[in-house]
Amino acid sequence: MPFVRIAGLAHHVAVDGDGPVCVLSAGLGLGWFDWDPVVPLLAPHRTVVRFDRPGHGLSQGTTTPPTLADEAGRIAALLAALRLPGPVTVVGHSIAGFHAEGFARLHPDRTAALVLVDSSVEEHPRPGRLGWTVPAGTALTALGLPAALGPTLRRLAAHPDPAPPAEVRRVYRTSRVWRGALRENARYGTVAAELHALRRALPLPPGLPVTVLAAPDGSARWERRQRALARRLGARYEAAEPSGHLVMRDAPGTLARVVLETGQEPA
Repeated sequence: MPFVRIAGLAHHVAVDGDGPVCVLSAGLGLGWFDWDPVVPLLAPHRTVVRFDRPGHGLSQGTTTPPTLADEAGRIAALLAALRLPGPVTVVGHSIAGFHAEGFARLHPDRTAALVLVDSSVEEHPRPGRLGWTVPAGTALTALGLPAALGPTLRRLAAHPDPAPPAEVRRVYRTSRVWRGALRENARYGTVAAELHALRRALPLPPGLPVTVLAAPDGSARWERRQRALARRLGARYEAAEPSGHLVMRDAPGTLARVVLETGQEPA
């Protein structure tokens, strides 16, 4: 089932493996294939679900500004559409760490474990506005920059990039993906503020296994912030070393081990 319709939008989905369900959600501007190095390590033990948020990967774009509740609800709706039973391990990378934690708080009965992979952290978030996002996306499209430079920019940002070149061209030559990334980035502060408010209103499920897997990459400040996040959530902390921000690329074995250790044991 490569596509499912959620809230009227076609969402690209990839499902691999067998066993308890594990949902992987990647960071800003990334696609399903960025999890490729991890999937073979998880699939023998888990049903691995990858999906592209609106405007990302192969999913349909939208003009609706993202909210935390919508992103958490998107994961719940995806699981319902796929008819996947039982609580799941939800894994959020970078900005998707906000969404994963939001899912755990808003859908505690559907959450078996939570893994935050070098998650975004905002101690004092400021709500943002879409502002220049739509005009910028329109200008990029009019100039033809996504088709001309999109794959090259992706390669530079993710260097070294193990993603399949054909898929990179297929995805990053489209203005839809760049618009989607710009829109999410513009709403970053707002979604972070929504998570802060949600933390005050809804606790994590009692006894929920939570791991913060950070990639300090030599930054003592980033490590302190990630450790503080772990303390706030009552989570286990682990550093993926050596690894950059794309932990799924740089340390797939560590990431897979953490997911398996944090999530429920196979039946």
